[in-house]
Amino acid sequence: MNNILDQLRLEPALAWKVAVNLLGHAPDSAEAKKAAEVTCHSPLVTLLLSECDSNGKIPFHPYKKWNGAHWTLSILADLCPDFRSLRPLHYVPGVLREDFGSLNPLVEQSFDWLLGEAHKKHIRTIDGRVRRCASQESNAVWYSLRLGLADSRTEELAARLMKWQWPDGGWNCDKRPDVRISSFMESLIPLRALALYARISGDRRASQAAERAAEIFLKRQLFKRQHDGAVMDKHFTRLCYPCYWHYNILFGLVVMAEAGFIGDPRLAPSVVEGCKAALDLLESKRLPEGGFPAEEAYYRTTRPNLSGYSLVSYGGTSKKSMNPFVTADALYVLKSAGLAGL
Repeated sequence: MNNILDQLRLEPALAWKVAVNLLGHAPDSAEAKKAAEVTCHSPLVTLLLSECDSNGKIPFHPYKKWNGAHWTLSILADLCPDFRSLRPLHYVPGVLREDFGSLNPLVEQSFDWLLGEAHKKHIRTIDGRVRRCASQESNAVWYSLRLGLADSRTEELAARLMKWQWPDGGWNCDKRPDVRISSFMESLIPLRALALYARISGDRRASQAAERAAEIFLKRQLFKRQHDGAVMDKHFTRLCYPCYWHYNILFGLVVMAEAGFIGDPRLAPSVVEGCKAALDLLESKRLPEGGFPAEEAYYRTTRPNLSGYSLVSYGGTSKKSMNPFVTADALYVLKSAGLAGL
């Protein structure tokens, strides 16, 4: 396993995840702070932020796939919550701004979009259910909290998520009136966001909303239909990083681990039964040397004018080679469930 950790350390962007998620250093420890410094100054992070202008903003719509402010912040927050030591995003000789070196301008872009008048037309109630791509609002809640940049607008978006929650505990953007079951795609990130919001704010309503959302996944073993146990979608079983708004078992397990639904010492057994099949499937994908592959990707690094373009590569795909980003998350999940020693 030390060999796998050594390989992960070759990717500076994973320094914080290795230190905190895998080696168990406290987020406020000297080791974690040193790792955060490495992550936020890594070539990958530098490239992600390379399109910031003199105001610290990325000059595209925040939701532009995958280099708009919204997606950039979601990746940064996932890699490391501590960007206080970030170097200036953009340097203009003779110009000194108070927010240079801050992610605040990017968060402002996202909040302006999600709370603006133009966005309201996308919030539609049909047959008593709000049909929203709730992953959008919830990602903003999550990364603003995770990066320590939350304010009253975060609270407003969290309140909207709780108000929009469907009777079965999730969310869905499907506008067909007969659709009455929540979407895995639109429910996982709200679960992630509200679980973090509840932990930070102490809001019991948010905690209850997160628990209801978790049940959608747990009663389906994270990837199976309830009525026959068949795989819901072949893509749900394929590992990748990043997932953006897509769903797979690894992303689902990461969120379950963050929210405390696996590895909780109060649970018997320690692994929630609803996660067991997904954990078994994840373990079955481990490569002989101990790492995990990326089986597909939702980004491209060519043709920047097309949707889905990424400034950076996250290790590519291969059935036989370890992907460091997938491996870091897989080991974190297994460690949280008490199934992987480091």
